Amino acid sequence: MADSSDDTCECDALVVGSGAAGMSAAVTAGHCGLNVLIVEKEPRFGGTTARSGGWLWIPGTSLARAWGITESPDQARTYLRHEAGNSFDAARVDAFLTAGPEAVDFFTTKTAVRFDMPLTFPDYHAEAPGGAQGGRSMVTRPFDGRELGEHIKNLGAPLPELTVFGMMLGSGKEIIHFMRATKSVASAFYVAKRLSKHAMDVMRFGRGMNLTNGNALAGRLAKSAFDLRIPLWLSSPVRELIVEDGAVRGAMVERDGRLVRVTAKRGVVLACGGFPHDVARRKKMFPHAPTGNEHFSPGPTGNTGDGLRLAEAAGGRVEDSLPNAAAWVPVSITTRKDGSKGVMPHFIDRAKPGVIAVTRDGARFANEGNSYHDFVQAMMKAAKPGEEISAFLICDHRALRKYGLGCVPPFPMPLGHHLATGYLKRGATLAELAAKAGIDPNALATTIAAFNTSAAEGRDPAFGKGSRAYNRYQGDALHGPNPCIAPVKDGPFYAIKLVIGDLGTYAGIKTDENARALDADGRPIPGLYAAGNDMASIMGGNYPGAGITLGPALTFGYIAGKHIGAELWPS
Repeated sequence: MADSSDDTCECDALVVGSGAAGMSAAVTAGHCGLNVLIVEKEPRFGGTTARSGGWLWIPGTSLARAWGITESPDQARTYLRHEAGNSFDAARVDAFLTAGPEAVDFFTTKTAVRFDMPLTFPDYHAEAPGGAQGGRSMVTRPFDGRELGEHIKNLGAPLPELTVFGMMLGSGKEIIHFMRATKSVASAFYVAKRLSKHAMDVMRFGRGMNLTNGNALAGRLAKSAFDLRIPLWLSSPVRELIVEDGAVRGAMVERDGRLVRVTAKRGVVLACGGFPHDVARRKKMFPHAPTGNEHFSPGPTGNTGDGLRLAEAAGGRVEDSLPNAAAWVPVSITTRKDGSKGVMPHFIDRAKPGVIAVTRDGARFANEGNSYHDFVQAMMKAAKPGEEISAFLICDHRALRKYGLGCVPPFPMPLGHHLATGYLKRGATLAELAAKAGIDPNALATTIAAFNTSAAEGRDPAFGKGSRAYNRYQGDALHGPNPCIAPVKDGPFYAIKLVIGDLGTYAGIKTDENARALDADGRPIPGLYAAGNDMASIMGGNYPGAGITLGPALTFGYIAGKHIGAELWPS
């Protein structure tokens, strides 16, 4: 445990941030026997991780080999080289491909962290050189929140828009059960059992205890840190780093209304979650946000670029040359029951049969089943200069009630709230829907007529929806001949407006393969590390597959923790 008095504290390693990257670094360093302290700006721990999907993209793991999937690092390296293009960073990519599988083995054998890997979850560009049909994306195994004891009250909540009655759903099979609850006795029984258990947990503990997705990852990492007796200071932002003789020696941390001088003998790890809510940096780096306000992030509002500013003040540099400064996702802005606004990321609904996307001009502009990052880039290209960058998801009544759309759940859940708030637009005819949504009615009618002509045969000659492995994975496997294509024909018709958000920022602190922050001359700054969304992404501004923020976050947190405790790392 960290040694401290009222105004001073001494530790071996100071970790700033309690998401996957920070917790990974802390647990790894703690496993070395180091005296570690975690400080968190927010009143709850978990950061973006706690409200994420909990997926990690790490090639070549023992989990993949257990499925009989064996690949050489060269295959994944080829894929990342293709994805990153001119921004490919060979040294850091090699470090990731080497340390990633090591990190998975370390966490799954030495800590409370566990993962499950589906046999087939394709890379987002599986058809590209080095792409794979499965074996690289894994999801955190559900976790019983009661294992956190009293700490459960301080775990960050999942994103409300991704819950059902406040209940987190696991990825994959669990979502399918909820979608088929009115069509399958087995699914109905599963859903009833799941809901009743959740209700009992809420009555007893004040929240659900079956943690899934990113909430499970945050919970498992925190349990691992608490098992090592690593202290976690909440509501404790870092105000400045302590720099002496060109080296980072600690930080000034605000705690309980006073500044505490924290001396870190071996190093400081910055893992503050990037800058999705830093309006000034968004204005500088997001082309779609000329004032910095034309962006809507579902990430924690406390992620305001603290780590980047701290690093810059200590001589570090921020990578600003990536073609995309963040991992883009289309989002819709909803009004919650309490009147507050929510940001809903659109991951899988776009790929479902009977759903298309159009601009305000009524024209399609992309393969709706492509990854969210690719879809947003197409939105940007389709926008007219000076106009708001937005789009609309369009579907008919059959598709809406079968699959849901955005925050709108499938049958038998009601639609009234979303219609009343204007989140969901409805028209008895396409012309009426166009008028309510502000879409060109003639162009919309022409677009849907052209789409329906081929959709009846399961084809999309215009954009190829359903032609890629990832499209088909997110479609409806029980719908044929194309799991992503059905005509839009049976009114009433519906629309939801999409704008641009992110799943984490890519532009970040320049680091080397050991996660050490670099100065203007490319030299490591002694005692300063960065990981997670504070570190410049190794993906080169692209989004190769599910979990490409959390996979590197866990891995480079592990690398940082291991490097800090190098002499003490267990053999």
